[in-house]
Amino acid sequence: MSKPTVSLVSLGCPKNLVDSEKMLGLLAESGCAIASEAVGADVLVVNTCGFLATSRDEALGILRDAAARKRRGEIRRLVVAGCLVQRDGQRLVEEVPEIDALVGVNNREDIVRAVAPGSRRSARANGNRRPGEPLVFLAEYHPLRSKEWTDRARVRLTPPHYAYVRISEGCDQKCTFCTIPSIRGPMHCKPVERILDECREMIDDGVRELILIGQDTTSYGRDIGYAPGLAGLLRELDRLDGATWIRLMYVYPTEVDEALIDAIAECTRVVKYVDIPLQHINDRVLKAMHRRIDRAGTESLLRRLRDRIRGVSLRTTFIAGFPGETDAEFAELVEFVREQRFDAVGVFPYSLEPETPSGRMRHQLPQKVKQSRVAALMEAQQPIAFEKARAMAGRRFDVVIDAFGRDGVYPGRHAGQAPEIDSVTYVRGGEFDVGQLVRVRGTGSDGYDVLAVPNTTGLSVLQ
Repeated sequence: MSKPTVSLVSLGCPKNLVDSEKMLGLLAESGCAIASEAVGADVLVVNTCGFLATSRDEALGILRDAAARKRRGEIRRLVVAGCLVQRDGQRLVEEVPEIDALVGVNNREDIVRAVAPGSRRSARANGNRRPGEPLVFLAEYHPLRSKEWTDRARVRLTPPHYAYVRISEGCDQKCTFCTIPSIRGPMHCKPVERILDECREMIDDGVRELILIGQDTTSYGRDIGYAPGLAGLLRELDRLDGATWIRLMYVYPTEVDEALIDAIAECTRVVKYVDIPLQHINDRVLKAMHRRIDRAGTESLLRRLRDRIRGVSLRTTFIAGFPGETDAEFAELVEFVREQRFDAVGVFPYSLEPETPSGRMRHQLPQKVKQSRVAALMEAQQPIAFEKARAMAGRRFDVVIDAFGRDGVYPGRHAGQAPEIDSVTYVRGGEFDVGQLVRVRGTGSDGYDVLAVPNTTGLSVLQ
């Protein structure tokens, strides 16, 4: 029996994207053809995000559209994977009866059986199901599963010059608003050598920017007894030949120690960029969130990062409208943003998740109040971000070209800009290849974005 042609839609964060890439790798190894578009595919796989209500609504909308395509005969099979499956299980089939298979976050190795169920092995896996019921691959997390966990042999969906490197999975922090521990399980880390092997494979495949991710990267090594922790991993990666930029994401504030700050400052390949979600600054709200840090500790940490990492770019995220957040507490957060002058800020309205501790708290705020506070916080950050973009005029810095240019303008990023979530730098005045590292001179700005032209004394390839 010939293997089907498969198309995949990946929703959610970079961690979910890595799962999508790995599943595509497994499907390709099995002989399935991979289609970049759903048109002409036999099977559509939707890898879902279930973190927030908005992400679940987005996933259900896409699934309903896919179900309509199946009814019209445009696809033969609909497979749903990821966080929403792990969270809601077979309840998804009640919403979308056209689903043929469910694959949880701990079952991505079963994606081939879900996509091509003709083998006896697939039949045995779901031997008790009734005709018309979906195949279900939904295991609870078990620590033994992580011993063979690897993200090698992926079909990458990012541009060829950068890739996400997942160093850990799950989280032990137990923030009261977060569903990750219930979906992804407790934190478990990859051994250093396995991470290095993955990075070498990607470097051999042309990757020059390695972006380290995990629900909580700063606790790296704790469950595997790796005493040097994230600082030690950064120093190991810094010695890899072929990598030019190493970027660190999702830094949990209470886990940042002096060794980590020194490693970021001293490692030449590690860009001076720290993504550190703070969520709030008011002491009462931080305690209600179970963030295990107060305002004084936060301000001390930010001072140390800025004092000891020359030219560091700091990105953070906040939650607006947490249960019980008063006008005064929110005003404190707005003023904190104005004072700190972060390089980039993301703001999310509090999402009520009934199964979390904060979802059961009293004094839930109306959606209208939450949205107005999101807008107010972004309005406080906007002039700061605009000013920082304007300040790049006249400076000389390196930019990696992320995509082909249109009308002679190429989108790229300097070291203080992460892909997808931050502003970009537009380079005009030359012809460049994707992945090329270009020395530029800033000429101005367009809102959040930086404008630049090549610095005539230096062009190089990201290597």
